[in-house]
Amino acid sequence: MPMSGKREHDLLSKMHSQHAADKENDRMDTGSFPIVRRRPRRRGVTNEVRGHVASSILIVVLCAMLGFGYAIQLNNTTSTYETMSEDELTRLITETSTQVQNLQQRKAELSSQLKSLQEAANKQEEAKRIAKQNEDTSGLLSGRLPAVGEGVVIRVTRGTKEKVDASTMFQLLEELRNAGVEVMAINSVRVVTSTYIADAKGGLLCDGVLLKAPYTVKAIGDSQNLQNAVNIAGGVGSRLKVKFGAQVSVVSSNSVQINEIAQVEQYSYAKTVE
Repeated sequence: MPMSGKREHDLLSKMHSQHAADKENDRMDTGSFPIVRRRPRRRGVTNEVRGHVASSILIVVLCAMLGFGYAIQLNNTTSTYETMSEDELTRLITETSTQVQNLQQRKAELSSQLKSLQEAANKQEEAKRIAKQNEDTSGLLSGRLPAVGEGVVIRVTRGTKEKVDASTMFQLLEELRNAGVEVMAINSVRVVTSTYIADAKGGLLCDGVLLKAPYTVKAIGDSQNLQNAVNIAGGVGSRLKVKFGAQVSVVSSNSVQINEIAQVEQYSYAKTVE
């Protein structure tokens, strides 16, 4: 074979070899742009779930740390006194005792103040009660207030022998006073400490009011004592019957009503001390 023919044969062989190599390379996953396959997504745990799990684990850890710290604090509370020195414990006891004494003293002061206020209130109420009682008593004695109570009603008729005089009627009132009468009235006149009786034409003059027979005396007090004061032998009742010929009746009652009121005397110069 000539030389040129051999070269051509070699060149064709190289070209066939190169073509076969290029074809083989085209079937391989190689080259400047490699094939990237997408990784299949896993089912189940995602990024969001993974974040929730991490947060939950963090919260559990924090709670555990908090509980541990609280337990340590409780243990430290009980162990604080164990670690204190004798001087510190003594000082603490002294301070506590001082505080207790101060509180007890304050309690005693407040109790004393409360007792004083209660006593003052009781005294004020007692003063009001006494003042009201004195006012009522004064009103009854002075004749400014009506009265009702146990007592007697005495009725003296016109004398058949002679006219009943003022001195005998005044004696009747005095006997009732001596027997403990509290409130008294004769006819329409309230009998008070300043009451007077005088003889007058047609009857008796009592505190400026003309009284005519029969005379009715209402007296409040112990009914038995008042009745005895009138009916006692040789007393004023017997005198009215024997000397004047008058009829005298004494009736006891548990409810003698005296509505007669004395007029309050008006003074020009004197006045009540306040």
